Amino acid sequence: MTITKSEKIRKLIEDYTIITIGLAIFALSWTLFLIPAEITGGGVSGLAAVVYYSSKIPIGLTYFVINVFLVALAIKILGASFGIKTIYSMFMVTFFFSVFPKLFPGPLVDDTFMAVVLGGILGGVGLGIVFSRGGSTGGTDIIAMIINKYRNISPGRIIMYCDVIIISSSYFVFHSLEKMVYGFVEMWVVSYALDAFLSGANASAQMFIFSGKYHEIADYINDEMYRGVTIIDGTGWYTKDPVKILMTVVRKSETSDLFRKIKEIDPDAFISMGSVMGVYGKGFEKIKI
Repeated sequence: MTITKSEKIRKLIEDYTIITIGLAIFALSWTLFLIPAEITGGGVSGLAAVVYYSSKIPIGLTYFVINVFLVALAIKILGASFGIKTIYSMFMVTFFFSVFPKLFPGPLVDDTFMAVVLGGILGGVGLGIVFSRGGSTGGTDIIAMIINKYRNISPGRIIMYCDVIIISSSYFVFHSLEKMVYGFVEMWVVSYALDAFLSGANASAQMFIFSGKYHEIADYINDEMYRGVTIIDGTGWYTKDPVKILMTVVRKSETSDLFRKIKEIDPDAFISMGSVMGVYGKGFEKIKI
């Protein structure tokens, strides 16, 4: 199965378009909910928010300066091939942080807890969209990668430590335990929403397809969906006739298109579909153990 240059370009454009949408949603979570409620979240955006609350320096400017320093450090330590998508995300988030406050002035909700929950959910979904396409917002992710190169400490733990320090620092600005606790609640909501989104986005289905037109269906799965398919020889025990069984694994988000095409090719096809806990290999998750 060979992917042409035009298909690679189309995939690249699609990835960057979806990453941009995710970054816009992430920036909106701060602009619409967290900043008006003066809540500090994790990451470089949270640190930029603390600077904004204490000095009124635009959050976009602080976010950009900190990330430029971190990206330059990462290129020096991790190599020049350091993520292009991370650099792209840095510029786009800076742009959104600069534009959105002018487009959406004032708080969207007055209740602080509601702002924390909605901002956390929106931020988690935005990050989930970005991560699902291999993007990154940089920031504490970069710090984690640099430290992990020299010390055997998990990146997740490093990011958590950074977030705790950043959120705790808001106490020195507001002298309010309540706002600090709200910051930790926001961090938890973002983490939960991110995990929930990625679990849904990466959910996969294993399908067994019984059809006399198995050749056309297999060609569609292979050539149009760019998914692998295996043809298994079987015997229908009721009729004692030989049958061909197609077995394939696809993302759940792709199943509706496949069902539609199967119905178009063979309305009498018999299909069995089940959820799978994890799929590892080409086109799915990498084996990391």
